[in-house]
This record gives sequence, C-alpha cells and structure tokens, in this order.
Amino acid sequence: MKALQIVSYGEIKDSLVFNELSKPAVQSNDVLIEVKAAAINPIDKSIILGNLQGMLPIPLPSTSAYDVSGIVLEKGDGVSNFEIGDLVYSRVPQEQMGTLAEYVAVDSAAVSKKPGNISFEEAASIPLAGLTAFQSLEAAGIKKDDRVLIHAGSGGVGSLAIQYAKAQGAFVYTTTSTTNLAWVKALGADRVIDYKTEDYMSIAKDVDIVFDTLGQNYSLESFEVVKQGGIVISVVGPLDEASAKMLGMSDYKLPEALAKASSDRKADYKFILMHPNGAHLNEIKSLIEDEKIKPIIDKVYPFSESVEAFTHLATGRAKGKIVVKVS
Repeated sequence: MKALQIVSYGEIKDSLVFNELSKPAVQSNDVLIEVKAAAINPIDKSIILGNLQGMLPIPLPSTSAYDVSGIVLEKGDGVSNFEIGDLVYSRVPQEQMGTLAEYVAVDSAAVSKKPGNISFEEAASIPLAGLTAFQSLEAAGIKKDDRVLIHAGSGGVGSLAIQYAKAQGAFVYTTTSTTNLAWVKALGADRVIDYKTEDYMSIAKDVDIVFDTLGQNYSLESFEVVKQGGIVISVVGPLDEASAKMLGMSDYKLPEALAKASSDRKADYKFILMHPNGAHLNEIKSLIEDEKIKPIIDKVYPFSESVEAFTHLATGRAKGKIVVKVS
C-alpha cells in the first residue's frame, strides 16, 4: 500500500516521502480500515518538525496523521461491535499513528460508526478536534446557561467547541480576527470578539469557563476573566499536576504565577490530554446527525498532494480543517 511517511525531522518538504508498505496486520481487537479520507492537525506538523521528540518519540520512518474515515475491511477475533463494510471514523491511538495511507489498523475501542449525514471527507475532519473540544468542555462540567469564553473560534478545535457549547445551552464568547467574524458568528457564538480591534478581557467578564486554546500569556490572563470559583481548561498551556503525573513527571509543580492566580481566584486549572475514545465519537456522531454540530473544512487535497496540504497547514491561515482524500 502507499503511505506518506516521515523519514526525517525538519522542513516539511524534506521530511515527507511516499513509500510502499505492507498492509498492516490486524490484532484481536483491531479493525482494518480502507482509508477514504484523513485530516491533518497542528500536532502532525509539530511531529514532522521534530518539536515533540521528547514527548512523542516515534521510529523513523513513520506514517503520518491520526484522523481517519473509511470502510471496515477486516476485523480481529475479539471485535463484536463492527462488521465488515461498516463506514467508520476514528482518531487512532498513538501507537497506531499513520492514517495518511491506503489502509490503517485501529483498536476498535477508538472507532465509531461515521455520521450518516456527512461525507467521508467531513467525517475525517472531526475526530481529533471534536474529541478535544468534547473532552475539554465535559471536564469543565459545562451546563445550560454557563458563560463560556472559547479562544480562537475559527480554528479546528475552537469551531467545534463553539458548536458543542451551544448544543449544551451555554452563552458563548469567542475571539477571532476581523476577516473571520461573520462565519464564526454563523457557528452560533453569542458574542464574537475581534481581537485586532477589541480587548476581550473588557468584554468577557466573570465567565464560568475559559477554554484556552492559545497558551502563552492567555493561560494566565484566563484568571482575569473567569469568575470566582470558575474553571480554566487548557489544551496548550502548562501541564497541571495530574497530567504531569500521568506523563511520569512526579516532581512537577504548576508554574508559580499560574498557581497563585488560580488560588487568588479560587478557580480550578485543568490541562486536558485528549484521548482516543470511540464512545465519545459516537456521542459526537449523534450531535452531527441532529445537526447541532457541522464539520468546518478549509480545503480538501488529493492524496498525491499531501505534502502541499501540510505546507498549507503550516501557514496557520486555515479556516477549519485541512483534509486529504485518500481513495
């Protein structure tokens, strides 16, 4: 089978090569998926550039990407929840990374049937970003009438988080640039803040939940807008102590400024490590089929132009997700 592989760390055009590989073997709990489409994410770019070697070491060469939609071709002896021919989607586990290929073997616990009202390309755009938004806002205990600030509403995670928060009955503030105001508003956000002309901290005050998708200064600033007793959820800021412990960092302490801000505001800080989960994808499937969430795609590339897709991703200008149509 053909696969797009990372052969070295460094510049995208120098690091990615199409190789011919054997079809992956199926273990007892796996399904073999004929890949119809795969999506690429910022983490995929970071892996190629070599920025995550310490946290996510991979053997080279390795096939790239985690998001997939396709058709079940084979299944292991232990798989009872899928049949040959099922249309499915998944964010594959780390050890099965490699969806930019004609076939991928995936632990069935990370797989869900594909939403029936969207295409393979749209389905492939959902898993990683959708699970990140879903798991983060669920960890925050989101509920009806909560006031939520979601940073970067035009991004892959932000655009889905807005829709999920609205599906839960929340009032949503979000930040974006001037050029994206109208389409982010169309996602359902109640107050879209143009970060180029407006100060979000003077508009979103005393919110119940801040969803930090930007990190850096934004993680600390979150405690200036969250209410007393609220919660800040981050997917890019400093690790919290529970997440650090999960990663084997037993002596880790939250940075002093963040710990003080959290204590002064009596507001929790949680770092979320997204984890593959077929049951969560099934819940997202229901929301998509009920038209409460819709995929947002920036551009679909043919498999032969996968490197160009990564080059586009690296510009940081995508509105929604970048998808590769594999077959």
